[in-house]
Amino acid sequence: MDIGKILREYGVRPSKGLAQNFLVSEGVLDRIVASADLGPDDLVLEVGPGLGLMTRRLAEAACAVVAVELDRRMVAILSERLADLPNVHVVQADILEIDPAEAVAEATGSAVEGLAFKVVANLPYYITSAALRHLLEGSRRPALLTVMVQREVAQRIVAEPGGMSLLSLAVQVYGRPTVVARVPAGAFYPPPKVDSAVVRIDVYEEPVAPEETIARLFWVARAGFAQKRKQLANSLSANLRLPRDVVVEALASAGLDPSARPQTLAVADWLRLAESLPG
Repeated sequence: MDIGKILREYGVRPSKGLAQNFLVSEGVLDRIVASADLGPDDLVLEVGPGLGLMTRRLAEAACAVVAVELDRRMVAILSERLADLPNVHVVQADILEIDPAEAVAEATGSAVEGLAFKVVANLPYYITSAALRHLLEGSRRPALLTVMVQREVAQRIVAEPGGMSLLSLAVQVYGRPTVVARVPAGAFYPPPKVDSAVVRIDVYEEPVAPEETIARLFWVARAGFAQKRKQLANSLSANLRLPRDVVVEALASAGLDPSARPQTLAVADWLRLAESLPG
């Protein structure tokens, strides 16, 4: 499909400010839809539908698709190009400013309570971390996310102890991420400067800990990663404003070496540490 021709027909140019790079590879589009494991009863929230190439595929596999698009120009194009699909609902909104579950419920006439939905997204690179947190921390979490992100970001999401970050923690507290496919820059129009990857996140029925414990985990983790090259005993003492001996004792209680660096800790380690620290 000639994406450039379609854009010219509508007098539209991709917005650099919105990081608009349209996925045009038929093979990658098919791979993403297959990764989403869609059935005829599934409700799908699509973020960043662009020109609707993936939206159409999703609509053919699922019960309904709620396509959230920020760019009003694209909303007009989508509304016209997908007019033959009654199970597609195009919503003009910033995904970060709406409740994902409520958006799906309102568009499909469903009840928020007990709502089950999946997310498929070609996330703008500049909001990837914020969007993932927003989707995973919402009033109702999706059962599954299949997202396109920068390859480097994908590697951070699936990192294991030794290469962990706040982003990997933010995802792995709520689900199990897997890299499904590497996507070269040439699969997009216009091609970005970096390669991408498709990440599937199988969301747990319940997060690894109660919400109040998770909030405390991130309070501690943010303090640790604020100075990630320092030993945990030093960075936590400085950033949590706790005496170093208190922090050392909490680390020992959690079975952790005071000289460890934050990237070496697993999710379970942060949980134990959060429970051991005072405050």
